[in-house]
Amino acid sequence: MKKIIFILSIFILTGCQRETHFPLEESVEDRTLAGGGTTLLGVHSDAFGSPASNLNSEELALHLEGDAQFEAVFVAAPSTVNPGLGPIFNNNSCIQCHPRDGRARFPSNFNFSNGFFLRTSIPGTDAHGGPLPTPGFGLQIQNQGIFGFLPEAKIGVDFTTKVETLADGTTVTLRKPIFKLNNSYIPFPTNAMLSPRMSMPVFGLGLIEAIPESRLLSLQDINDLDGDGISGKINYVWNSFTQKTEVGRFGWKANTPSVLIQSAGAFAHDMGVTNYVFTEETGLGQSNGGGGENTDPDLPNKIMDAVVMYCRTLAVPAARDYKDSRVNSGYKTFVNDLQCGKCHTPSHITGKSDIAGLAYQKIYPFSDFLLHDMGEDLADNRPDYLASGSEWRTRPLWGIGLTDLVNGHSNFLHDGRANSLTEAILWHGGEAEQAKQKFKLLSTKDRNNLLFFLESL
Repeated sequence: MKKIIFILSIFILTGCQRETHFPLEESVEDRTLAGGGTTLLGVHSDAFGSPASNLNSEELALHLEGDAQFEAVFVAAPSTVNPGLGPIFNNNSCIQCHPRDGRARFPSNFNFSNGFFLRTSIPGTDAHGGPLPTPGFGLQIQNQGIFGFLPEAKIGVDFTTKVETLADGTTVTLRKPIFKLNNSYIPFPTNAMLSPRMSMPVFGLGLIEAIPESRLLSLQDINDLDGDGISGKINYVWNSFTQKTEVGRFGWKANTPSVLIQSAGAFAHDMGVTNYVFTEETGLGQSNGGGGENTDPDLPNKIMDAVVMYCRTLAVPAARDYKDSRVNSGYKTFVNDLQCGKCHTPSHITGKSDIAGLAYQKIYPFSDFLLHDMGEDLADNRPDYLASGSEWRTRPLWGIGLTDLVNGHSNFLHDGRANSLTEAILWHGGEAEQAKQKFKLLSTKDRNNLLFFLESL
């Protein structure tokens, strides 16, 4: 477990008073408090893994319990400690996908445990408008198996490259990965689609969950009525637990409606650990899968709830250097010149929440959480509910400048192809094509200031 038990007594003694954590002066322009009252000040390698600073003692205790379970390693039954892994899976712990609660690096070997996996489906939709599972493979390729069970397949990758030239003559070589399956346990259907995914940071999820649906609706412009070339839309998805269609807020395609579904789905589909939300074994009905259907869940309910609490209440790291002239110049370029804020919406105010510290907070995630067409270069050509094969949810930018410090790399985008923020921007297309072209035309100074601003988040 991370070394945060020590701070429990500090939180209790201070009563989580804001003035012990935040500067006294706050203004509209002060974007330091990225997570509102949950914000963690300080620059260190655990910047993504600390509890929100405004939790009460009961909430903090549950958060810390969830912290321990987030790092727990699962093994195959009949072990008495953390049983339930598999029979086929991608990883055996949450922390392997989300190292230090952050962003996984692009793997050097796709068949060791890492934060990468492949979604799969075939053309068509299920009864609720979601993707159709690929026969014999489900909705996710499981590249690991416990003793006696074959993985669905192993993952391979090839690359193509292209070169972009910036206004000052700088050249940037972009590398695009093309993923493939090797040694599949049965032939992979020829009409099946594959879509790569890198794991994301898990802080701030409870705040995103608390943004009112009305706020997201107000940002939609499905038919681009204002003619600015930006036409974001909500992805409405099926919640199998509540049995309702709800706003998709999480995942690269905004295909997940809540932290509970996101967390429970990760246990079931990434690790093969059943729970009260997803009760079927991974690979059920497959010749290489198990036979667990609607049996007692592998994961006790209290552990499931503690992990959900943990993911909902991780602190958002503060933005930095907001008084630096380079940061403010870069912010103006970002919002005014490149118009990036039309998708990477700077701020929101959360609504009601059962956790008081998440309610009615002004936050700066720099995302509208809507789907946008990002062009052919980023397309996975795999629809997911209302998301087309070229649409992706706008990624929040908060904490992005701490990625190298916390996770030791600068790999970005859904498949980890970008090795820097510059590369990530140059992969933008579709609705972001104009912004990318304007970025390429920036002077060296203005480009560096823009990147300095992003590094400050």
